[in-house]
Parts: sequence; structure tokens; C-alpha cells
Amino acid sequence: MHLRSCLCQSTPFASRFQHGCIAGPASHFDPGKIVLDLAVSLAIGGDCLADIATLREHTAVFGLIPSDPTVSRLIATLAADAPKALAAIDTARALARAAAWMHAGEHAPDHNITAQNPIVIDLDATLVTAHSEKEHAAPTYKRGFGFHPLLAFADHGSAGTGEPLAAVLRAGNAGSNTADDHIEVTRTALAQLPFTTGSRPGKKVLVRADGAGASHAYMSWLAGQPVSYSIGFGLTDAMVTALADIPDTASSAAVDADEKVRDGAWVIDATGILELRSWPSGIRVIVRKERPHPGAQLRFTDSDGLRLTAFATNTTRGQVQDLELRHRRRARCEDRIRNSKDTGLGNFPLHGFDQNRIWLAIVQLALDLTAWKQTLAFTDHDARRWEPKRLRHRLFSIAGRIATHARRTRLRLSKNATYSGLIVTALNRLSALPAPT
Repeated sequence: MHLRSCLCQSTPFASRFQHGCIAGPASHFDPGKIVLDLAVSLAIGGDCLADIATLREHTAVFGLIPSDPTVSRLIATLAADAPKALAAIDTARALARAAAWMHAGEHAPDHNITAQNPIVIDLDATLVTAHSEKEHAAPTYKRGFGFHPLLAFADHGSAGTGEPLAAVLRAGNAGSNTADDHIEVTRTALAQLPFTTGSRPGKKVLVRADGAGASHAYMSWLAGQPVSYSIGFGLTDAMVTALADIPDTASSAAVDADEKVRDGAWVIDATGILELRSWPSGIRVIVRKERPHPGAQLRFTDSDGLRLTAFATNTTRGQVQDLELRHRRRARCEDRIRNSKDTGLGNFPLHGFDQNRIWLAIVQLALDLTAWKQTLAFTDHDARRWEPKRLRHRLFSIAGRIATHARRTRLRLSKNATYSGLIVTALNRLSALPAPT
């Protein structure tokens, strides 16, 4: 219940709205507070506008909460000028992110980043089912019906979770490798990084994506940006034929997640072997071959009973094993998407497309609040890596009551709760942060 009260004091999100970035309907409630209340309701498990009622039951913690009609009117107002509303929300999130990362210090995702240790932006798309007719909902390539949003996340590495940087809502029949969408979400994600505003990030930023990002247009655009990239790369029949002539001695043993030799897997830098003249200059293609897992079926592009996968990068330094492991860690993005679907992304509850774009922005804000809370309050505890379900069951739902005495209000937590001490420590850390200006 105390998620919003903890985080609002350390983020300038609401103040961004209060200075006229979004014109809401004349009411008792500020538009920024309504949006923030909605984000908190998603962070604690809601998946529709009406779930804001959970906060309304605890006004001593969350303050006055708007009624359902007030919330609906605000969403309609924001959707009526969606580009302006989304731009204001993005600006507020960028300001809040800069403050959160500054307070995090050595635990911030951008602490001591270099070309060899960059901050990673992971791109991936996911399918979200629509169970009723909604604007721009369409059949999907998996024979479902709904939407196909494309998302970008900042990877926190093995020490943490991650946080959303950008998202584009698309119809269900949107292409997986649409270059314009990848360019849009990447550009928006870069603008969210505090240290890239008004400067050139250089190779301290790595953009990572699966094979859907391997279009000529997107790769050419990336090659013109001051960033590194690591993109899944599809092999043609001609490329597989060329790789068949490489002697086994030219390959190096692959490594696993613990950076130990992985049995039955090898990697090779195939840049000088493959025909890559149609791709941007400076591209390297690294190929991995491995014995397929039991029960896995080989594809037409696999060779000699070995599964072949590849990725393209413009990183010129480093062992191929390390670069290949760095690319495979893109799988963490699947965890980010799963957590997003536990925080409102699993459902687009509104009929209008622009209304659901606003909903997607609120989902990102809810994920931001959760990630910043973990980064700032749980830096030395396993809760730094807990997923939403575990956070809700172990921390957000601890029994407590509000007590007022001597003109002071106190939140009394159950002394029998296993993690009440962790919450007290977290609250003290967040309370010690300077107030936003």
C-alpha cells in the first residue's frame, strides 16, 4: 500500500503535469496525480481502470482517490490529443529517471559504463490478446487476435531487473521486422537515458535485438548512430553452404552463463567468409553452432546435425565467445516482458487505440516505479531482483494500520511479518532522499 507514498517523494513526475504539460478537465484532482494513482494501481496488481478502487480503500496512505467517472474522463481527454499527452509523460519519465539514477549512485544502471561495459537497450515485441473488438486490434501471425506492441528495456544486468524505456502500440498484424517501428522505439529509448540528452552516447550504449531487427533499413540506421549494436542475423542457404567449408579447428568453444566452457557448442567469426556487401560497413557476423536440445527439430538452415544461429555486431574488440554470451543474455528481455504482462500489459482494456496508447504509457510508468523502488531501496537485498508477484505477496500486502498520536501519523506494520524489517529499511532510505525540485 505504501508504494506510491515512497516513490512520489523521489520523482518529479507529478510536478511535470502540474506545470501545464497536460491540460486535464477542471476538477478537484490534478491530472498528474490521477495518472500516478493509476500507475500505482497497476504496480500492485491491477489490470483495468476500475482497479484504482484498491487505492480508494486506503485514503490514509494514498490520499483522496478520484472516482471512476473522473478517471475515465481524464483518459478520454488525454487520448483526444495523444501525441501531446504521450510527449509530456515521456518528458516526465525522463526527468524522474535522471533523478532516480542520480540517487542510486554506484547502483545506477549507467554507473561506470564504457564501450566494453555498456548500458544495454533490449528490443522485443510481444502479442497481447484482445477478447473483444477494439480499434486496430487485428489477427496475429500466431492465429490470435489483438495487438503487437514493440518495447525497449534498459537491462540492469544480473544484479537487478530492468526498466522500460519506450513502447509502440501496434495492430496485431504489424510486421515483426518493420524498420520504422524499430527506429522509432530506439530513438525514443535513447532519449530516455539521462546521459544521452544533448550529447552523443558513443559506444557506451548497446542496442540488442533478435532477428526481427535484422532489416537492411534498421541496420543501416543503427550504423549511422553513435551506438553499438548486437542484432540477431538470419543465415541464407548460400551462407550455410559457405560455413560448411570451414574446418572445425577454426571454431572456438562457446561459454555458458557462468563463462565456463559449454559442451557441444562452438562459435566463429564468419565475417570474412560470408557475403555481406549489401549490409552496412563495419558489420561483424558471429555464428554459433551447437547440438540441439533433446526433442528439438532441426531447420533447413542447420547443418550436419548442428543448430546454427548468428548475430551481427559493430563491436570490433573482444573475444567472440564473450560477444556471443553478451548477445545471448538478450533472453533477459523475455523476463521483462513477462513482468510487464503482470503489470498491466496483459490487457488493453479500452476500446479506442489512442486510449490504449495512454494505457501503455501508464504501464511503463508502473514498471518504472517498481524498478526505481528496487534500485533505491533494496540495493543490498535479493528483493532487488524480485518479480512483481513476489513483491506483492511479500512486501506490498503486509498487514498494517495507520495510527495517529501527538499530531504524528504512523504506519504500524505487523511484527510477525517476515519482511517488515525490510520495509522499514526501505522506507527510511527513500525518506532520506532529497525532495524533487
